[in-house]
Amino acid sequence: MSNNAIPPNKKNTAEMSLVQHLLELRNLLTKAILAIIVLFIILFPFANELYIYISEPLSRFLPEGTSMIATGVASPFLTPFKLSFVLAVYLAMPFLLLQIWRFISPALYKHEKQLIGPIMFFSSFLFYAGGLFSFYVVFPLIFGFLSQSAPEGVTIATDIALYLDFVIKMFFASGLAFQDTDVVVILILTGMSTPKKLYHARPYVVVGAFVIGMLLTPPDIISQTLLAIPMWILYEAGIIVGAFVKKCRKTPEQREEDADAEAKKNADDNFNERMNSLDDGDIDDDIDYDEQFDDTIEYDNRYADQVNDDKDWDAEFDNIDSEFGELDREYKKRQAEKKAKQEKTENKKEENEEDKNKPQN
Repeated sequence: MSNNAIPPNKKNTAEMSLVQHLLELRNLLTKAILAIIVLFIILFPFANELYIYISEPLSRFLPEGTSMIATGVASPFLTPFKLSFVLAVYLAMPFLLLQIWRFISPALYKHEKQLIGPIMFFSSFLFYAGGLFSFYVVFPLIFGFLSQSAPEGVTIATDIALYLDFVIKMFFASGLAFQDTDVVVILILTGMSTPKKLYHARPYVVVGAFVIGMLLTPPDIISQTLLAIPMWILYEAGIIVGAFVKKCRKTPEQREEDADAEAKKNADDNFNERMNSLDDGDIDDDIDYDEQFDDTIEYDNRYADQVNDDKDWDAEFDNIDSEFGELDREYKKRQAEKKAKQEKTENKKEENEEDKNKPQN
């Protein structure tokens, strides 16, 4: 965290006040806004060239003699202006995430901070990968299909502002959808879920991916499917990566404990399955179920050699009870003798004091 918001005499204090937190947040937001403004100033002179490049996936499928149109009065200027601004935010996203990390890092534990670096890197990578996937894979398929499905006699002339809104929506939707790998890895590493539970939730995730694709993309089945399938694949990749990283971070003692727990769980499951199968329809009189039960349960035989089934255990317990009674009586007797001895000593001491205090004739 930046030291600008902390008074010099309080830089080493354990906590910051609310005002200091607000000042720190203001500084970080200022840096983020300045980064966006700098990138915007650099990109704006090339706004028209950037728009031509962005519109290429659609313009290649336009019929000959047609082009994109501008229906708004200020669209020829505002649309490239908007593109430059959005692209500046898009390129500044790693720096924005870094500012957010600097603000929240003091509230995290050391093991939580160790996860943020790789997660931020892969989060930015997946965000840009989602945008590139939309531009180079989804857009050609969508526009190729839509251009061929237009009714006969209908001229395709897309408005430049509407096309830019579509591109922005798809870029950010794909970038956010590609973050499910990071989400899955975080759930596994923080212990909020396990790879086994996430594997069992696969059917719900597939349905959820198509629902999210429906909400984030235009109302057509192609773009919905092209966004849902990568989300599902990245979900599976997140489970594999999260399980691998969690296994690598375990100590040998933890791995041994997990192996013992897994072996015990498997033994309990086998026993429960065998016991559940012993209903009225499955009982076979030719099977010695006592022997089967003995084979299933692992007894503790460490003290088996000390057990003698020929003994009369009732008599043994009576003898033990009588021995304890004798010990109790001896203890009470010693206590009474000790008390009598103390009383005798005290009486003798009192007599000696009385003799000393007697007047001598």
